[in-house]
Amino acid sequence: MQLTRYTDYALRVLIRLAITPDTRVTVRELAQEYGISQHHLVKVAHHLAKLDYILSTKGRNGGLELARKPEDINLGTLVRDTERSLQLVNCVDEKDGSQCAILDSCRLPDILQAAVDAMLAELDRHSLADLIHDAGDLRRSLKIAFQAAD
Repeated sequence: MQLTRYTDYALRVLIRLAITPDTRVTVRELAQEYGISQHHLVKVAHHLAKLDYILSTKGRNGGLELARKPEDINLGTLVRDTERSLQLVNCVDEKDGSQCAILDSCRLPDILQAAVDAMLAELDRHSLADLIHDAGDLRRSLKIAFQAAD
């Protein structure tokens, strides 16, 4: 199972903001530090702001910052908020509505849903704070100068 790039980018944004608390970061800086598309990050940041994960300030000293403490951002909730679908198998064709020939007797969808539920249950046990335990190492990996004590 693989999360979408959208969720991956959302996690990266939150990690980056969490490792430099009380500092605003622009989407441009995020894109440069991670080496990813600024266009995609704009969409992700907008969505995260709508969901109250981050604050977005416009203007000369604008940028992004966390709207909540890292320990108050649950990873399971974030994944649910950013993934369009957590269904691992499509038993019904979205285009024409046709369904798999064995849909009525197949156990695969139930087993896969149990796997997704287990993954989400594990993510529910963790917060953003768990991802930034080694904030100094993360900052060094992204080549970010920061003056706070670790």
